[in-house]
Parts: sequence; structure tokens; C-alpha cells
Amino acid sequence: MAERAALEELVRLQGEHVRGLKQQKASAEQIEEEVAKLLKLKAQLGPDEGKQKFVLKTPKGTRDYSPRQMAVREKVFDVIISCFKRHGAEVIDTPVFELKDFDIAGQFDPMIPDAECLKIICELLSSLQIGDFLVKVNDRRILDGMFAVCGVPDSKFRTICSSVDKLDKVSWEEVKNEMVEEKGLAPEVADRIGDYVQQHGGVSLVEQLLQDPKLSQSKQALEGLGDLNLLFEYLTLFGIADKISFDLSLARGLDYYTGVIYEAVLLQTPVQPGEETLGVGSVAAGGRYDGLVGMFDPKGRKVPCVGLSIGVERIFSIVEQRLEALEEKVRTTETQVLVASAQKKLLEERLKLIAELWDAGIKAELLYKKNPKLLNQLQYCEEAGIPLVAIIGEQELKDGVIKLRSVASREEVDVRREDLVEEIKRRTSQPLLN
Repeated sequence: MAERAALEELVRLQGEHVRGLKQQKASAEQIEEEVAKLLKLKAQLGPDEGKQKFVLKTPKGTRDYSPRQMAVREKVFDVIISCFKRHGAEVIDTPVFELKDFDIAGQFDPMIPDAECLKIICELLSSLQIGDFLVKVNDRRILDGMFAVCGVPDSKFRTICSSVDKLDKVSWEEVKNEMVEEKGLAPEVADRIGDYVQQHGGVSLVEQLLQDPKLSQSKQALEGLGDLNLLFEYLTLFGIADKISFDLSLARGLDYYTGVIYEAVLLQTPVQPGEETLGVGSVAAGGRYDGLVGMFDPKGRKVPCVGLSIGVERIFSIVEQRLEALEEKVRTTETQVLVASAQKKLLEERLKLIAELWDAGIKAELLYKKNPKLLNQLQYCEEAGIPLVAIIGEQELKDGVIKLRSVASREEVDVRREDLVEEIKRRTSQPLLN
């Protein structure tokens, strides 16, 4: 039985090794070689007819995360959740596959909650430090009004809308060709649309379009432009107007949006002076969807809503890439201090001290050895990113002090034992992840 248990453990470890190689996208030859080893180990186990087997698999669409990846995820989630709570959010439990859901529901004066959602996006992306960004803003009413005055048949509104939404990825010529050749739109109608959707700017563009002789014929468009004009007033007060671009090509394809729509994109810094700054991917989006909740209300009551979603998986990937490029070490624990000893036979004293620290809420570790070498303990701190070492020695015990060492600077100071907790808290109050 003991031999079989050992063999089963080898099979389990080899299986984990194979899965790790697949996750790391190792070469096919290396994976094939390790799979062959796994099959040999399984063959040694032989048939086990009487044992019911359960195969645990990672759900489709999900993946395992290493300690480093989990540290990055927790940092990102902390920033997002802290920002949401700062804006008065109440927490609800949502499915694990959902993006990080912020929504404001209820009857409010125009554009105040909409402006706050845009402010939240700007706060989040600034806090995450993942690069320069721009938030594109438009309004479904402006889009629908524009299509109408340009001569798009009602039946083609949504399909033409989906073509326009591709302008951040392909040229206008390609979009026009799709409209005309694939979707049967008249070329002159496509040209009229092109005059509008290639424009972007700030509040001055809103004011310009309010005077546009064609667009002003649409009541829908005028309502949307009027709200955007008000929105920019609030964005200026929030100090984020320079991060917002009124972009007539933004045409998010979801049908349930009823008013303002927005999408945040990261910007790629131009390589050469004079080159245009390019968007390299959406990381947040949202808008107003006043009719959606009523669809699920038995009485059909209308509940105005505006909200935003954060593309957390994309942000995780960007943060991981940035840390790798900068060769930054990511802490995988939040340990504040390692309790160490300078001489032998001090295990009991280490255990007493670490218990005091744990009881005081300090995140502390110690090496699981009776007489670890001090150098090994210090090396462990450097590898794990632990900022402080509390060193117990015979002389320190006599004097009633603990030697507190900064791992980064190697500076050591004697701290009275009764003051140790406060000193550790003072020194580790800054964020543990940069």
C-alpha cells in the first residue's frame, strides 16, 4: 500500500508538471517527452477496478494562476474595489466569469451619474499605472439621428452601426466597402456617414454639431448632443475633460444602450515625432441602458441605469507584461517581518515572539528549522521580498530588545520588545507591491 501511495504521488506530481508546461506553452517535443514519462508511471500502477475515479478539470474559459500572477490579480482587484467603494458602491456577488460590474440605477438629473462613471474609469486607469489612455464618448441617439439624416434605412441601422464600430481597427475605405458591397448601402449614403464618423474632439465638436444643418433636423441627435454638452461641463469640473474624446465612430454594438456610451483605450506612444497616437486596446467600457432592467420586471417598470465594466483579464496581462519588461520583483506574500535568530537553541524564543506578532495582527514568518543559519534567513527574506527581519540573540534577550533589520538597506536598530509591533507597522505602512 505504501509503495502504491508513493507511485500515485509521483503520477500526481508528473501530471502537474505536464499541465504547467502546457500553460507555459513549452515546446511540443518537451511536452511529448514528459507525457510519455507520465504514461509509464500510470502503467506501473496497473488496473484498479475497484476504485471509482474522479477527474478534476479546470473549467473551460478559466486557468490556474501562479503565486506571482495571483499577487498581480490581487493588486489590480484591490485598486478596482477601493475605487468603487470610494464612490459609495455596495458589493454584490456576481458570477466568477463576469467583468468587474459598477452601476448606478434610479431617477437622477441628467449626466451627473454618467460623469461619475467616467471619473471612476479615469481614476482606475491612473491608479493602475498601465500607460496613457483616452476615453472615447458618444451617444446612441446621435448615432441613430446621424444615420437617419444620412439616409440609412431603419432596417439597416444596427448592421451599419456594427460596421462603423470597426473604425478603430480598420480604415474608412474598408468600412465603406463593407457597408456598400456587403450590406447594400448606397455609396452616397456611406459618404455622408463618413463625413461625420471620421470626426473626433472635445466640447467644441459638440457645439459645432449642434449647429449642423443636417444633424439639427433630428430630435434624437439634438437631445444626445445637448446631454453631451452638459456632460463635458461636469467632466471639466471633475478635472478629466482632457482625457475624454467625443468620437463619432464609437458605436458599441450592444442594442440595449440608450444614451451615452464610452470606451477607454490604452494609447501607444508615437515612435517618431509627429506620428499620431494610436489606440492599442479597450480596457473599460459602458454607457446608459435605461430600458434593460424593465425587460426583466414583470410590471415593465422603467429603471434608468448607467454603468461601466473593467476588462480585468486584459489589465492583468498588461500589468504582468510591464513588470516583466521592467524586471520588477512581485511579492507573492504580504509578510511584513521574518522572525530570525542569530545563535543556536533559540527556537522557543522565536516561537514566543512570532506568536506575539501574530496576536498583534502582524504578518510574520519564520523558517521551520530549529537552528537555521542567519545568512540563510536573510537570503530567504531577499528572495521572498520580506522587508524586515526581527533578530533574536542572546544579548538582545538580556537587554530586552529585538534587533530590527531593514532587508533593503541592511540597517539594523535595537527596538524595545514592547515597541516592536508599532515600529513594524510604521515601517510597513506603505503598499507592499509597487
